[in-house]
Amino acid sequence: MKLSTNYLGTVYQFSTLKEVLAKANEEKSGDRLAGIAAETVQERIAAKEVLSNIMLGDIRENPLLNPEEDEVSRIIEGQVNERIYQSIKNWSVSELREYILHDDTTGEDLKRLSIGLNSEMIAAVAKIMSNLDLVHAANKIEILTKCNITIGQKGTLASRLQPNHPTDNVEGMIASLKEGLAYGIGDAVIGINPVDDSVESVKRLLHATHDFIQEWQIPSQNCVLAHVTAQMKAIKQGAPADMIFQSIAGTEAANRSFGITASMLEEANQLAKVHGTGTGPQRLYFETGQGSELSAEAHFGIDQMTLEARNYGFARFFDPFIVNTVVGFIGPEYLYNSKQVIRAGLEDHFMGKMHNIPMGVDICYTNHIKADQNDIEDLGVLLTAAGVNFIIATPMGDDCMLNYQSMSYHDVATLRQTLNKKPAPLFEEWLEKMGIFENGKLSKIAGDPTIFTR
Repeated sequence: MKLSTNYLGTVYQFSTLKEVLAKANEEKSGDRLAGIAAETVQERIAAKEVLSNIMLGDIRENPLLNPEEDEVSRIIEGQVNERIYQSIKNWSVSELREYILHDDTTGEDLKRLSIGLNSEMIAAVAKIMSNLDLVHAANKIEILTKCNITIGQKGTLASRLQPNHPTDNVEGMIASLKEGLAYGIGDAVIGINPVDDSVESVKRLLHATHDFIQEWQIPSQNCVLAHVTAQMKAIKQGAPADMIFQSIAGTEAANRSFGITASMLEEANQLAKVHGTGTGPQRLYFETGQGSELSAEAHFGIDQMTLEARNYGFARFFDPFIVNTVVGFIGPEYLYNSKQVIRAGLEDHFMGKMHNIPMGVDICYTNHIKADQNDIEDLGVLLTAAGVNFIIATPMGDDCMLNYQSMSYHDVATLRQTLNKKPAPLFEEWLEKMGIFENGKLSKIAGDPTIFTR
């Protein structure tokens, strides 16, 4: 494996594959904070050139984290389809890129190919792709999943309705829920981030959302995004949960900082199958985001984009209903400005789709990052064009509990209208029945929450 190149008369020598992957990454403040980023643009270009000529087999044979020492590595390694891997192991990373982008390569071709790749190979090819490459490639791939309804169909844009409340007040949450539904939001999930993640609070919120869904016969799913153990206890005590949620990471040590293991998630999945209210077959919801491993001091010198790809290799093992990256949420320490947030969102979506997982994005930013609403609207357009499975929407784009900015209900409606996308089919039928949609478009009463009080 050659780890050096001569670029414009300067020889660049890299010591390990880990270093090449880190320095080939687009500029990220998190990599800079970790001390692993390229020092100059020229060094980044040199690292990309070296990476493009590395064989896929070399990537697998030089693991960044030993599978004997890391649970995530073991799970990723255990999923590689040997027959497909053997047919492509002598491809270079650049040859993989050319295959992905070729006009004759279909989404089904990519889904078949992907099971012969590990997460580091997928991260590697994303590093030598442009933003437009990432949009074009991801748009080829259709990933369908079903909990109570099926989402992910080509030509659709689903959404998570996030009616958070700063005190978990049920009336306040329901008010936001009604407004979101009136804009056609909520087919992916009605999901609440609780302030209080005690079992009793989780039960109360699950019952409130479940009762509302049942009353109005809404074809969707409910979820309360507390720690997996609190949700499991709530379900065991009779709470109606369609899905179980958990944040995950790309190393075993980072997952342990979240208080989770693979066996715990397997137990949760089985509990949801037996005692949950979702019809399935998929009943898990995972959230990720570049930088979480660094913030947990569990990154092992691996760049944040490659670690994010490992998130998706870990997630794939559990066959989730939905996964989303919360891009821009952690803050400027990891993604400094809008350019870095946009790049990360496109990377994450592409890498998720290349793992055959149903990928969504929380298109968001914190108030101390160098970004604004126009920037995330730009990312919303790019991701919608890329065929993102779902995005998250909050009232007026301002989450009053988590104190960050996201997409609003009307932003999702505008993206659908502008780029000719529809809600998930069963949800659209319900919207037509309710009069919120007429002939596939928002009606005159759309956005009026009082329709749920008549």
